Amino acid sequence: MKIATYNVNGVNGRLPVLLRWLEESAPDVVCLQELKAPQEKFPEQAIRDLGYTPIWHGQKSWNGVAILSKSGDIMEMTRVLPGDPEDTHSRYIEAKVDGIIVGCLYLPNGNPAPGPKFDYKLKWFERLTLHAAELWALDIPVVLTGDYNVMPTEIDVYKPERWVNDALFRPETRAAFQKLMSQGWTDAVRKLHPDEVIYTFWDYFRQAYERNAGLRIDHFLLSPHIDKRLVNAGVDHHVRGWEKSSDHAPVWIEIK
Repeated sequence: MKIATYNVNGVNGRLPVLLRWLEESAPDVVCLQELKAPQEKFPEQAIRDLGYTPIWHGQKSWNGVAILSKSGDIMEMTRVLPGDPEDTHSRYIEAKVDGIIVGCLYLPNGNPAPGPKFDYKLKWFERLTLHAAELWALDIPVVLTGDYNVMPTEIDVYKPERWVNDALFRPETRAAFQKLMSQGWTDAVRKLHPDEVIYTFWDYFRQAYERNAGLRIDHFLLSPHIDKRLVNAGVDHHVRGWEKSSDHAPVWIEIK
């Protein structure tokens, strides 16, 4: 079973890239972030034409998350991260897919930091950590994946000294990620590639992709039930090089 996550950076503007990748990679389950489309503008038919059943939570111009299932076995559980009824951002959607709880998330960027956006990021992280603890307590297979907007360690960022004051790499952000991980989650990519330089995002500026000056900010966190079944994980690095592609590349895992 192949599960993938992909920050598409505009699902309609980059639909040809998304469809090309779905046909090439053929994951069984897909989590998408940054749809940047209102609910009624999601390209549902194009997704269904490739054999996927989608659920999504859109938002005009910003954010937006979706989960696609090739088997059609998908039951939405929530489209809101609990803990703040006044938060209107479309950043989380959760479903049961083929017996696995899949949480698809787009964690706030948080820049400029310090400031209100950074405060929101840390509070969102706290809410995610509380919800993750509740999912952990269910003692069933769980995957929490998406764009976390955090580089956990120095190996996850090109020239880390340039990022020390950025919201994605500040000590508070990395500490929040480690607090979440301390519940017992497994970072799938790092489990299989502990020392390899792996990036999932390259800026559009300064030929970042060509120079491989990237960041690893898209992650798969696995509960023990999935961790034991993990056989492969990787990044479709080449997709970032396609014309009119997102600044992220798809990340995937394979489980038994």
